[in-house]
Amino acid sequence: MFQLKTKQIIPTDLQTCWDFFSSPSNLKLITPNYMGFDILFDVPEKMYPGLMIEYRVRPIFNLPMKWITEITHVEELKYFVDEQRKGPYRIWHHEHHFKEVSGGVEMNDIVSYEIPFGIFGKLANPIIVQKKLNEIFDYRYAKVIEIFGEYKD
Repeated sequence: MFQLKTKQIIPTDLQTCWDFFSSPSNLKLITPNYMGFDILFDVPEKMYPGLMIEYRVRPIFNLPMKWITEITHVEELKYFVDEQRKGPYRIWHHEHHFKEVSGGVEMNDIVSYEIPFGIFGKLANPIIVQKKLNEIFDYRYAKVIEIFGEYKD
């Protein structure tokens, strides 16, 4: 299993930050356009445990793929977890954590994932998958700054 961890301090209050990130429709705003990200069915404004979300994405070579995630855990203003139910990964477990800090909100993401195809998947991780995930999360980092502004110590 592989893991990606990111941290960003967002210069806003906890409620505003939570409201933005816990709304499934905002995911498209912080996903690179080349991913061709589209939610296929109506989603509520607020997520809840058990919510299933079906997307179409084009992560590699512009090939369309369905991805279904379930919101498995939600603790208001603290964290939520989404897990892949159908998609490109053998395992995808994405934790989103939020806590108030001086001058804003610290957001931590922990993505634990496993790639299919055995040894070939393990070999592909550093050259394809990890590189692509870093690119997606770097894009998100920049978009969050664009939306909320840059944190200043």
